[in-house]
Amino acid sequence: MLSPEIIFIAIVFLAALAVGGVIYFVAVHYLSGGSKSEKRIQSVSKSSSAKSRSGSSDEAANRRKKIEQSIDEMDAKAKAKAKTRVTIRARLLRAGLRMNHKTFYVLSFLMFPLVGSLLYVLSGVPIYAAAGAGFVASIGLPRWILSFLAKRRQKNFIAEFANAIDIIVRGVKSGLPLFDCLNIIAKESLDPLKSEFMELVEQQKLGVPLGKGLERMYERMPLQEVNFLGIVISIQQQSGGNLADTLQNLSNVLRERKKLHGKIRAFSQEAKSSAAIIGALPLVVMLLVYITTPHYISLLWTEKIGHYMLAGSALWMLCGILVMRKMINFDY
Repeated sequence: MLSPEIIFIAIVFLAALAVGGVIYFVAVHYLSGGSKSEKRIQSVSKSSSAKSRSGSSDEAANRRKKIEQSIDEMDAKAKAKAKTRVTIRARLLRAGLRMNHKTFYVLSFLMFPLVGSLLYVLSGVPIYAAAGAGFVASIGLPRWILSFLAKRRQKNFIAEFANAIDIIVRGVKSGLPLFDCLNIIAKESLDPLKSEFMELVEQQKLGVPLGKGLERMYERMPLQEVNFLGIVISIQQQSGGNLADTLQNLSNVLRERKKLHGKIRAFSQEAKSSAAIIGALPLVVMLLVYITTPHYISLLWTEKIGHYMLAGSALWMLCGILVMRKMINFDY
């Protein structure tokens, strides 16, 4: 066995190394110069758009200026809404649940004694550890379920959204009003597309403007594709133009985005599989060692120094998982 002095020095060294790694990660993340590059790209885009406006006619320049102002206003609204804190009521709507937020809080609170008591009875861990696990489960598990349901619902929505735009295009070309086209989607489509457009149609019947209704749809379904539709409708209402051609171009853009998403998922699948294996390997090894030689690894939860080692290992595992998640997630 090692002497207590050597163990103490090793723990201090590992703690200092952990703190240094976290500080380095934060410094690289916030001081990498990403904001400078974004500002430079924005300045170049603004200068190029200014040159294009100077070389065009006055009428086209005014129309383009109105469109750019509309897009800037909608982007500012979308960014302001993205910065605001998402309430539990909004999370429930995004997940497609008609549950009251008070009921959600009650169910979350009931998970605290349920998970804690089951963990304490079945595994025999200390009561403070079981209470901590129950507290974490009551806070994190219900929100994770809401996030999972919302992502699945958004995925199903995206799968049929381009087809819904095509229905509007064909209806407008055949002479139908836009409201009738939306009503067809609300009646003939499958959930969640059906429920979202049904809500939009009901708001139209109550006198809510179409642009405002699409903003509310974006709050319930925070997808860029829904934001694109709102921008297209708003620009068409303000500046005019052929709605069918504009929506046809939007449908093509949505289908190309879907193809790009599929290519990104295919290219990043190997990295995601490697990250899953690396993340699960320490837990699998720990389980195998516990099955083969339980007296060897039981020191981690029977000795006080083992508790510190488990906490440090959990911290390092969390840092590694967050770094790998940052590496394998792509924005497109």
